[in-house]
Amino acid sequence: MIEFLLCRGAQVGRQARLFPVVLLAILFAAPAFASDKTVAVFDFELIDSSLDGQMLGENAGEQARLETMAPQLREAIAGLGGYEVVETEAVREKARSHHLESCGNCALSFAKEVGAEIAVIGSVQKVSNLILNINAYAFDAETGRPIARGSADIRSNTEESWRRGIDYLWDNVLKKQFEDAR
Repeated sequence: MIEFLLCRGAQVGRQARLFPVVLLAILFAAPAFASDKTVAVFDFELIDSSLDGQMLGENAGEQARLETMAPQLREAIAGLGGYEVVETEAVREKARSHHLESCGNCALSFAKEVGAEIAVIGSVQKVSNLILNINAYAFDAETGRPIARGSADIRSNTEESWRRGIDYLWDNVLKKQFEDAR
């Protein structure tokens, strides 16, 4: 009987020593099995309330800068980890025909249509050539619950100021909110 207990004790000892190793392996592997949240970042919209815009109409330079906003934000979100950015091309024309900030939940519907769990919309509001404001909002596509939101004021209407504005908005406002929502 003593011989049995000694052998059994050695066996339990080995198992007890292996348990922490197995537990750590499972804990470190768990994030690899967690799936990334899917995100649809829609094209930004220009809200031009400036006198310049009323008098001269659409500005080709601003439209070109506007086209760079969503791709910059897509790249930043994809680089964060825990998120997979999905293509929005299938609903691009529908999304462009709506004002996504005020159309109710249409952005959520468009996001679900492309298989995204999160809808991100944004705008650049032009007050004048000197004062512009970049806004971005992220919502849970299923519930409509806000995930992230932020705003950055920029001065001057140049490629550099728009790029710096979206970078600032991501680095100092949105990134932390996206990290917390993972």
